[in-house]
Amino acid sequence: MGSATSSMAAKFAFFPPNPPTYKVVSDESTGKMRLSDAPQRENVDVLKLCTKKGNEIVAVYVKNPSASLTVLYSHGNAADLGQMFNIFAELSLRLGVNLMGYDYSGYGQSSGKPSEQDTYADIEAAYSCLEDTYGVKEEDIILYGQSVGSGPTLELATCFPRLRAVILHSPILSGLRVMYPVKRTFWFDIYKNIDKIPLVNCPVLVIHGTDDEIVDWSHGKQLWELCKEKYEPLWLKGGNHCNLELYPEYLRHLKKFISAIEKLPCAQYISGQSTDQSERSVNSTDHRDRSRTSTDHREKSRLSNGQREKSRPSTDSREKSRVSTDRREKSRRSYDRSGKARNSIDQSERARNSFDRLGDMVRSVGLCNVDCFKQTATEV
Repeated sequence: MGSATSSMAAKFAFFPPNPPTYKVVSDESTGKMRLSDAPQRENVDVLKLCTKKGNEIVAVYVKNPSASLTVLYSHGNAADLGQMFNIFAELSLRLGVNLMGYDYSGYGQSSGKPSEQDTYADIEAAYSCLEDTYGVKEEDIILYGQSVGSGPTLELATCFPRLRAVILHSPILSGLRVMYPVKRTFWFDIYKNIDKIPLVNCPVLVIHGTDDEIVDWSHGKQLWELCKEKYEPLWLKGGNHCNLELYPEYLRHLKKFISAIEKLPCAQYISGQSTDQSERSVNSTDHRDRSRTSTDHREKSRLSNGQREKSRPSTDSREKSRVSTDRREKSRRSYDRSGKARNSIDQSERARNSFDRLGDMVRSVGLCNVDCFKQTATEV
């Protein structure tokens, strides 16, 4: 049963570039590893990590000195680190984050053969490296899964409830659902994201193109609807499976999301449901207040007029606290509006230059095998 599932996973999901687009070389003077054909950068570490399945995978860690958050990026099905390296470096710079990317087993210079279970072991090894080698805390990690990478991303997200956030880029509901519109999950299906997404506790951003010919837009929409903590999704009109990075809205929305997550305490999240949750919290407080009021009524006969007078300032204090909270909320909304107003023409021009540079990188490499899923559908 397990071998059948792995076999289907391999047919469906994995098309590593052949030959790999890079080699791992060591600097003769320092012994530091780097990717061939990639410029030597002081802020980039190239690593070899051992997985619990016995494979050795290659990872890159891009450091940003001003970063407080770290992105763990799981790439798509037909790319390797040689193709993703410059994009990782650009995202780290533009988003103000540290970023770790890794190659799945059997990809690039990683040993072994790709399988669903191996990708789970691969992302676990990368996550452990962030904690053990770089001292990154769980609550400072954002998981980013692109296409097939949404599988290991959501598998890991269900295991760590205090993650800061999850980003799903052209995600899949499950492997079988990409090929056939099935209504239930079968035992032989792979990457059962549809069953895992409700178990994720942190905020989730979903990005999907409306004209995705490989993974239908409905996958992203349904995953977003099943999220506990929804953040405003990004549906890119006309976007397909492999070109979302070319849209200016892509980087702009990512920046907005990272900024929102970064400003909030780890225990609080911003989402489409945050207002409702706040209301529920206020209602809960009101219920407790009514309970206390009921108790106070029973005690009224024992209270003197002076004691009742003392209780009024306390009530006024609570009322002032609520007014203060309302003012802070109005101030925050005002700040958000003023922030939007500050998007001047010059800032837009600088942003366009950034998008153009990222777009050039995306155009220069093939980040997915456009025909892979269609081919698989005919083979199965």
